[in-house]
Amino acid sequence: VQLVESGGGLVQPGGSLRLSCAASGSIVSINVIGWYRQAPGKQRELVAGITSGGSTNYADSVKGRFTISRDNAKNTVYLQMNSLKPEDTAVYYCNAYIWVNARPGFYDYWGQGTQVTVSS
Repeated sequence: VQLVESGGGLVQPGGSLRLSCAASGSIVSINVIGWYRQAPGKQRELVAGITSGGSTNYADSVKGRFTISRDNAKNTVYLQMNSLKPEDTAVYYCNAYIWVNARPGFYDYWGQGTQVTVSS
């Protein structure tokens, strides 16, 4: 199984970015999928998550600015980030609990990360 993120980059404060994460491999089902971020010198933190049923949760710091969504047919999750602030600068990681063929149960998988830099 691979999780491949895309969409990161450099943006000015107040700008927007859309991150994508596509899961591939012998996937039977994806349970929760979401985004974490890690800024230099800080611990990795949850940004947003979404269940297979569409329930979402967000970190307080991004509520009202970020929106998470998923396309189950494409095994893809998106993070629309608006009104970006310098403190949103971090490496953003995709994380998912996935059931794969020949390995019963949901297991934790991570992407390689994509850099988001908010700066003027």
